[in-house]
Formats: sequence, structure tokens, C-alpha cells
Amino acid sequence: MAGDSRLISNLLISDCCAGVFEGLTSLVDIGGGTGAVAMAIAGAFQRLKCIVLDLPHAIGDRKGSGNLEFVAGSMFDQIPHANAILLKWILHNWSDENCVKLLKKCKESIPSKENGGKVIIIDMVMEDNCSNEQLVQSQHLMDLLMRITHASKERTEKEWEKLFFDAGFSGYKIITSLGLRSLIEIYP
Repeated sequence: MAGDSRLISNLLISDCCAGVFEGLTSLVDIGGGTGAVAMAIAGAFQRLKCIVLDLPHAIGDRKGSGNLEFVAGSMFDQIPHANAILLKWILHNWSDENCVKLLKKCKESIPSKENGGKVIIIDMVMEDNCSNEQLVQSQHLMDLLMRITHASKERTEKEWEKLFFDAGFSGYKIITSLGLRSLIEIYP
């Protein structure tokens, strides 16, 4: 996962995705583990306070510095307030019901869209009508893996949209420049 986090971090702070962080002053990286993604974001955007929220055993004795902080806790209990919340490879591990529950918790912790609130999701958007056969096969293989190991699934855009609206969000935007994954911004 650390290698994947470094790859995603490089893409997030590159020109293709850096605009996602414009205007933000705070970000919570839910399930951020060792903080690889949050560290890269905090390094690239010095004015952005980054908080890594993960379970106590994942946080361990890690201490933040500068604009990076580590908080031990459960995403289903309480999420620190911030302009934005980052969910990288989190939602595909959970059932639709638990995703809606988590997204509602996220919505409670961010301001309105007009005040810069959003949730940033890095996850797969299944594309059956894609001309890249290898991409489609990889997506279906990951979907099968999620179904077997987590009783969850990868989702199509329509399935994502239903989760977002069921959780009370008003809109979303998908950026597909992350290869197998997509970056999805959802707004309260």
C-alpha cells in the first residue's frame, strides 16, 4: 500500500489534480495509515493543514510536524472538522450501507459547498463501455477480489451517484486521469 500511496501522491500533486486542493485550508485523510499521501500533500501545499485519521494501531506513536497531524480514532465515530476529506481506496472495502453511513459522517465534518466543503474520493469507477480491454479486465478482477475478501464491490458511476445522493450530497465531478482509479469530488 505504501508504494501505491507514493504513486497516487505524485499524481495528486501533479498538474492534473493539484487544482483539487486550491482554496483548501484543511484536509482529513481518512484511513491514511503511515501518512504517505498526507505528507506529500502537506509538502506540496504548505498552507494546507493535513490530518491523518486512522485506527490507533495504524497511527501507533507517529507524531506530526508543521502542517501534518496524526489522530487516532474510528471514521465511523468522529471525523475532525476540515474543508475537505480524502478517502483513498476506502469505500470499495465497504457495503453500500456502510458507505452511506461514512459519507454522512464526512458531510457532518465539512462546510457547505459554497464555503469550500468537499469529499475527495480516490477509487475505481467501473467502465464496461471502455475500449481498453485490459483496463476493463483489471477492473472486473478487482471487483471480484472486493466481493470475495470484503463482501463489497467496485462501483459504476451510477452506483457511486446513488451512494452520494443517498448520503445527502448535491453533486459530484469525476476526474479519470489516475489510470485504473478515478478522483471523485463530491459536494454537500
